[in-house]
Amino acid sequence: HKDVFLNIAGGIKVDDPAIDLAVVVSIISSSEDISISSQYCFASEIGLSGELRPVIRIDQRIAEADKLGFEKIFISKYNTKGLDTSRYKIEIIPLANLEDVIRYIFG
Repeated sequence: HKDVFLNIAGGIKVDDPAIDLAVVVSIISSSEDISISSQYCFASEIGLSGELRPVIRIDQRIAEADKLGFEKIFISKYNTKGLDTSRYKIEIIPLANLEDVIRYIFG
């Protein structure tokens, strides 16, 4: 039996579905006692069947992660249409579902 606690700093109200993927990856990391790189960033909603759903303002999210110095950002493959990836230094990892993310990060 394991307890997992998620702490949102400073009492910030979280109502953005783009944090779904970050929360789920954090829970898996804690549950399996496997650390993930602090250089990873996540921006995707997760549907009930595990699909990664696109989020609004993905270009702004990627630009901010890039500015903050993250090495990789995991997004929904459905957010890549019309996205100019050449303007970022950050590596953009577009995936279809949670299973793909787990396989990529945890092997």
